[in-house]
Amino acid sequence: MGNVGILFRLREDMETAFERDPSLNSRWEALLHPTLPSVWIHRVAHQLCLRGHRMSARALANFAKFLTGVDIHPGARIGRRFFIDHGNGVVVGETAVIGDDVTLYHQVTLGAVGWWRDNHRPVGEARHPRIGNRVVIGAKATVLGPLVIGDDVVVPAHSLVLSDIAARRPRDVEAS
Repeated sequence: MGNVGILFRLREDMETAFERDPSLNSRWEALLHPTLPSVWIHRVAHQLCLRGHRMSARALANFAKFLTGVDIHPGARIGRRFFIDHGNGVVVGETAVIGDDVTLYHQVTLGAVGWWRDNHRPVGEARHPRIGNRVVIGAKATVLGPLVIGDDVVVPAHSLVLSDIAARRPRDVEAS
């Protein structure tokens, strides 16, 4: 992603915060959204990670965690218009893949099952969830392992997800 691409993505993230958080009264106020720095720093850290600068990427990720309480591994792949509402305690693991237009609430974990199982996986194999497009994951939900949550799924607050959830059909989405 070039400089123009990253600047476009950062502006798009700010617009997304403004659109999804009803407490924001202006785009200028959206710049002060408490989780926006975590998403922006992740986007930069991820590019560093892709270029092989893992230590710099991890340092940025740790700074974002200190600043916002959101822990996103720089290896995680995050789509467009990603939004974290009340982000304190959010954890996104290294091999997580998050689609476009996804919203996470506070204390959501997209994690691995545990070292006792993950250390036996082949190198490069996913350990964390793959989240589809237009997914909402409620507060304190925990999604563990290399599972798939399909498009248009709403994961209720306080859920523990240990297996795949199929995408919702368009008719299901219109009915809700």
